Amino acid sequence: MSGSKKDNPNKGHRQRVKERFLNDGNFDSFQDYEVLEMLLFYAYPMKDTKPIAKRLISLYGSLHNVLNTDPKQLMEEANITENVAVYITMFPHVMRKYTKSFYEKGKIIDCFSKAVDLFSGLLKAQPFESFYLVSLDIAKKVIAIDRINDGNAVEVSLCCDNILKKALLNKASFVIIGHNHPSGFCEPSRNDYEITGQLNKGLELLNIKMMDHIIICGDKNFSFAKNRYYGMNYKM
Repeated sequence: MSGSKKDNPNKGHRQRVKERFLNDGNFDSFQDYEVLEMLLFYAYPMKDTKPIAKRLISLYGSLHNVLNTDPKQLMEEANITENVAVYITMFPHVMRKYTKSFYEKGKIIDCFSKAVDLFSGLLKAQPFESFYLVSLDIAKKVIAIDRINDGNAVEVSLCCDNILKKALLNKASFVIIGHNHPSGFCEPSRNDYEITGQLNKGLELLNIKMMDHIIICGDKNFSFAKNRYYGMNYKM
């Protein structure tokens, strides 16, 4: 019976995709469109989502770009509903909230790898430049994670006084600051050096130690502490 459910080549496709994910335990073997296709299963319960996913990836270039596009822009350019646009663009925000929730429960940040994991989770997928302050107690347990400011794709404008005030209000003994370079170029700018120096001096006056300033650039990073700037380290 041509055209019947019996001959439908897509029959069972969703279940096979789910089983593939369950067996792998991750999305490592999935292409961008396949990840998006699976996410869209839950936005379109009765529709073949592969063509939609491929169209979105073709339109915006990558899974990262799709998920970080403004929902209203997606609705206008990709002709999808508000519910679908909100659904797929909330995932980067969910992951930042997930990261923040995990580390805010008294996690200890006493080495570079832990600090990078934290800031990567907060900043890696950001399409614009953002700046975070992590306040730690005397045992280097996380007290608070504060999003200080957002900027454009070039630089973020910071107010050092506000950062110092926040660290003081948090009763921090140590702090780690971090921001991202959406351009992917990790070398600190002149502004990055100036801000780091000003904050380091201001924090010293408050008897608060700056452990590091980390710049996240996709899968790469730059650490002021590892490059021995301003006397920062993780062994204080």
